[in-house]
Amino acid sequence: MKKTRLAIAALLLASMSLGAFTGCGEPEVSYKSLDSATAAEVAQIAAEDERLTGELENKTIKWMANWDINPDASGKSTPIELEIFHSRYGGVVEYKACDWDSRYDQLANAINGGDGIDFFPASDLDAFPKGAIKDMFVPIDDYIDFSDPLFADVKSTADLFQWKGKHYVIVNNVSGDNCVVIYNKDTIEENGLKDPAKLLAEDNWNWDTFTECLKQFVDPDNGQYGIDGWWFEAGLSATCGVPYIGIQDGKLVNNLKDPAIERLQNWMYDLGTSNCVAIGVGDFGWTAMPNYIGEGKTLFYPCGAWALYSSPDQWQAQFGENAMFVPMPKDPNASEYYIPCGLDGYVMVKGGKNPEGVAKFAACKRMTITNERANAIAREQLIADYGWRDDMCQMLDKVHALAQANPHYDFYNAVSTDVSGILDSNENGIRAASKGQTQWSESVSAIYSAIDAYLAEYNG
Repeated sequence: MKKTRLAIAALLLASMSLGAFTGCGEPEVSYKSLDSATAAEVAQIAAEDERLTGELENKTIKWMANWDINPDASGKSTPIELEIFHSRYGGVVEYKACDWDSRYDQLANAINGGDGIDFFPASDLDAFPKGAIKDMFVPIDDYIDFSDPLFADVKSTADLFQWKGKHYVIVNNVSGDNCVVIYNKDTIEENGLKDPAKLLAEDNWNWDTFTECLKQFVDPDNGQYGIDGWWFEAGLSATCGVPYIGIQDGKLVNNLKDPAIERLQNWMYDLGTSNCVAIGVGDFGWTAMPNYIGEGKTLFYPCGAWALYSSPDQWQAQFGENAMFVPMPKDPNASEYYIPCGLDGYVMVKGGKNPEGVAKFAACKRMTITNERANAIAREQLIADYGWRDDMCQMLDKVHALAQANPHYDFYNAVSTDVSGILDSNENGIRAASKGQTQWSESVSAIYSAIDAYLAEYNG
């Protein structure tokens, strides 16, 4: 997995940036492409890598998501894996845009309408097992050979995404950028706090030091706030290493009564009752304000690192020129350093016309990750397109390495809207304790039996 540390950063940046979208059938918008010399070098790399085999009769694969694999308005260039797909197989990714909130409804309509959508992102971590239960996605086993050198290294992770003995997720890699702590180095220095990046380097970035930084900084009466954003509860939860909903032996498992989760939730309750959570505190209001990081008003903004995957003028406008990030803090009682694990991968859609093309595109992605020169070019893209400093690139390597050392996933948001609705509730869900209003013991008493009943139904 060592080679992936440099590659996965740029690959995810290239493929997951949020930006302007074009739907299929619309005129193609001209965005940033690779320069001719780089494109020629990538083509040579693809031609010489013997792991890319065979040819592709159907050159077009149809992709549905709320983000485009092709270049978009975020400022990214053509992703290296897409350039390889073009040059080696003549492949083209046709984009069908969908809205985030209604993407599964739109996908269902496309399936029922015979649109032939071939693949859909697994990176949002809500596609499996829901899509398998609902018969929206199909097993990948007939198209991905885990004895193939390109995919052998990711088989153990793919095994985590099995339903009724079949694999459903094409895993390109495990990533560590699913939720990181974004902050501004100037704010840290001006307030006499220890830089989280230095604490991490000293093996001292954990729940305790995270809390200490917050309690030293937070002062709502003077416009200084703690944790902002909509992702921090799930991000912090992952650090205890126990998922709310897991999968064992092909069955969904309810872990809400696990002692590690109780300890985690009690800590979040303490954060909520000590004004460390910004939303709703003082004059902060009830809207996320990422620009407060750049303005020095908020200390931490836990969020996917995609918030920094854009041209410098875009991310610096929110987080400031001296923005930085670190992984979520370590649970001091956990045996390992667990962080929210992201997933770079795809699922194959029922009714897709070109599963072979999706498999070839995935092979191009894996080749990009594991070919040293393609890897290096992708890293160069990261710096050129997004203007990251070297310390940011090195930190991204660290978070990916942490995730790859202990890959683990929580399926609470990927079972059904019934389950996710209960567990995302501000009243008794995983977020309730951080509001400083409901202790976890009360929430578990209110929701445990209902969750158990739903899981029993889906487990059959």
